[in-house]
Amino acid sequence: MKRIQYHQYGGPEVMRLEEFEPAPLGADEVLVRVRAAGVNPMDFGIRAGRMKMVTGRSFPRAMGYDFAGVVEAVGDRVTRLHVGDEVLGGPPMKSSGAFAEAVVVPEKRVVRKPANLSFEDAATLPTAGVTALQALITKGRLRPGQAVFVHSCLGAVGRSAVQIALAHRATVAGSCRDTARSEAAALGVDPVVDFDFEPASLAGRFDLVLDAGGKYSLPIKAARTMLKPGGGIVSVAPTPANLARSFLPGPYQVLVTQPVTEDIAEVARAAGQGTLRLPIARTVPLSQAIPALTELEQNGTAKRGKLIITP
Repeated sequence: MKRIQYHQYGGPEVMRLEEFEPAPLGADEVLVRVRAAGVNPMDFGIRAGRMKMVTGRSFPRAMGYDFAGVVEAVGDRVTRLHVGDEVLGGPPMKSSGAFAEAVVVPEKRVVRKPANLSFEDAATLPTAGVTALQALITKGRLRPGQAVFVHSCLGAVGRSAVQIALAHRATVAGSCRDTARSEAAALGVDPVVDFDFEPASLAGRFDLVLDAGGKYSLPIKAARTMLKPGGGIVSVAPTPANLARSFLPGPYQVLVTQPVTEDIAEVARAAGQGTLRLPIARTVPLSQAIPALTELEQNGTAKRGKLIITP
């Protein structure tokens, strides 16, 4: 079998499409034949070594987290999934390996794919969808009728958050590039502001402010200005500075996304019901994935949406 892997941390030049032998199947693991894999910014950061305290220094290391595919084998203690099940999920960060023809993954990190959801659409969901769900519900404790502001509302996490919040009967405002306002409005965001908006114009309006901007983060002063009394701020960027701020008294929290089986299943259900969808910008076969990954990392995507790799 083939997968994209690397033999040292570094830039796009370290990626190789190489033969590999899947790891022996553990008792609580499943072997999945990958039908589609979704690309996330964190894939590049992990390969660059930014998480080496977690991922370690043994090589070769595989790339890729989000996938959808078909179960080919199950471990002795696996009971929830069976050979032939169509599934979606993500392996642990330390092993990764979704940019491949097959991947071994713990059963708890995989759920059945809704029958009406394509493998490509399913592969867009695990990281962005679960991050948004946990930011809003687990950390933000969102309730029906509340008002949410989503910074960077058309990124993968932000777009997921908008759809999840609307499905939970909240009202949603958000920020995006000025040229994309109509797209955000069509998604149900109201009002829509551009990234350099004046926070005072939205002072005291929101129960929850979600910063989904990643490296283009929302200034904490702006977030505080927009909060109602007793409101909360959640960031999805667990940087050292943000984590330190989250330990201080106040409304600020940082999400470190956790692979909770029930949350992955909830995201899959929402997609199956049509209330959660992420756009796909480009689909490439595994044989052409390295040039596509390099282009995405260096230049960004030509249109909004996910890069999908199809073995």
